[in-house]
Amino acid sequence: MSKGMRVLVIDDEPPIRKLLKVSLSAHGYEIDECATAVDGINRAAIFKPDILIIDLGLPDMDGKEVVKAIREWSQTPIIVLTVRDQEQEKIEALDAGADDYVTKPFSVGELMARMRVSLRRAAASEHEPVITCGDLVVDLVQRRVTVARREVKLTPTEYELIKILAQHRGRVLTHKQLLKAVWGTAYNEDTHYIRVYIGQLRRKIEADPTQPCHIITESGVGYRLMDH
Repeated sequence: MSKGMRVLVIDDEPPIRKLLKVSLSAHGYEIDECATAVDGINRAAIFKPDILIIDLGLPDMDGKEVVKAIREWSQTPIIVLTVRDQEQEKIEALDAGADDYVTKPFSVGELMARMRVSLRRAAASEHEPVITCGDLVVDLVQRRVTVARREVKLTPTEYELIKILAQHRGRVLTHKQLLKAVWGTAYNEDTHYIRVYIGQLRRKIEADPTQPCHIITESGVGYRLMDH
């Protein structure tokens, strides 16, 4: 998948840019880089990358604003880098339109795994009728969910929740994004709904609900359906 894929790195730290250029080039990616937000936004329009890696701590503009600016005209996958160990920063970046985040210091292996998931999801049809995540299968046409070929009986709300997670498999969805998608904007702050229904879903689809392998909690941020 990586061969010939274009990656734009927007980060003001030369060592990070050098690390990513060397590491990603070695895996067949074509790399371009910028040190400022303004240059990055302009370069994104010219270079037309397949994926962007954006640092949240840029010198001339907050990285979240860069994400918002690019989302005005592009749905290209975006992964944000942050040294900030603050969940709120991650949440705001995801709500602004980022697909995922990696916290500095990070391993290149971890970053590339997140990149592969984002690229795979971007390449897949948005109208995929059947979504498969390991032994979990969500049939959007028949509104049917199976685990290890065993049908799971879900309530309408449980189904809507697993559907939105499946449609964004591999991507962390914030509490706000899940609430808006399943319950609507009136329930923006009612995160206890999410916890209750995630608990119910896990009891139905996980072999061991206390050690989930399908629906993973991203502490303080949201949930991710693993793209096995």
